[in-house]
Amino acid sequence: MFTPPSLTVALLMMITSAICWGSWANTYKGVKNYRFELFYWDYAIGIFLISLILAFTMGSTGHDSSSFLNNVRFADTSNIVSTLVGGAIFNLANLLLVAAIDMAGLAVAFPVSIGIALVVGVLLNYVLQPKGNFLFLVAGVTCAFIAVVLDGKAFGSLGAGRTASRKSIIVCVVSGVLMGLWSPFTSYGATRGNALTPYSSVVFLTLGALLSCFIWNIYFMKRPLVGEPVSFSGFFSGPPSGHLLGLLGGAIWGTGTVFNVVAGKATTFAISYAIGQSAPMVGALWGILVWKEFAGAGPRAKVFITLMFVFYGLAILLVARANG
Repeated sequence: MFTPPSLTVALLMMITSAICWGSWANTYKGVKNYRFELFYWDYAIGIFLISLILAFTMGSTGHDSSSFLNNVRFADTSNIVSTLVGGAIFNLANLLLVAAIDMAGLAVAFPVSIGIALVVGVLLNYVLQPKGNFLFLVAGVTCAFIAVVLDGKAFGSLGAGRTASRKSIIVCVVSGVLMGLWSPFTSYGATRGNALTPYSSVVFLTLGALLSCFIWNIYFMKRPLVGEPVSFSGFFSGPPSGHLLGLLGGAIWGTGTVFNVVAGKATTFAISYAIGQSAPMVGALWGILVWKEFAGAGPRAKVFITLMFVFYGLAILLVARANG
């Protein structure tokens, strides 16, 4: 099983996870005439497939007890169940996040939802694994929360016609709270008793996400947050590019998650999760520079956006410092 040989490598893996988590949603933004509820089936399959591939490669470099299949054989059932539950929670949160992106755009949905997830996830992970400097962690989380507020002000200053609806903000908030809960479930399975390795953890996390699609995604297909109900026939008649982009989006997110959990095992899950959740900076950059979601913004909005990046940067530095 590959593990980062140094703190520097672990930090690079955390940063890579942030880039992946902040970039996968672009695959949906690039889809034309393909509903997100249908796109999400491809995405869920993609995250599970990439987790299996990495488990049988990076997670099986040796033939000892830590190799993927051996680890699954001897891991406690409670750890597997906990991780599956974490995957189901993540899946609901992510479905809401994609809907929020549809309603409010990347530049708003990512910072608000993931910023809230950062606060919830870091604190709960610290309770499960109380390592690192708590004061630096709290300071970092506080900076991230300020960044979320600044992003909301930036969007609100764009004027009438560009304001996010109350519904979209509520969806962002609910998504963020749920998004902060999946990592503690994974951390529990990776730190208690006969624990899962990081690679096994992500396999069961993504399996839980895929299986829960038959509950969450089918519900949203019948009662969508945006648009009219959609049927399975649309999936089979969907554009090939939509299917490919969905699988690619899942592979990007899954790779970032494996890197984040592997790095978390080497440092602490609170720290790796916090740095990984700097993804809103990446998502906001995509929204601003590529999708032009702040085109025509006045000086006030630009000041808020700049301050948002400053506070997210401070959050990353403080959380990294928490590792000593």
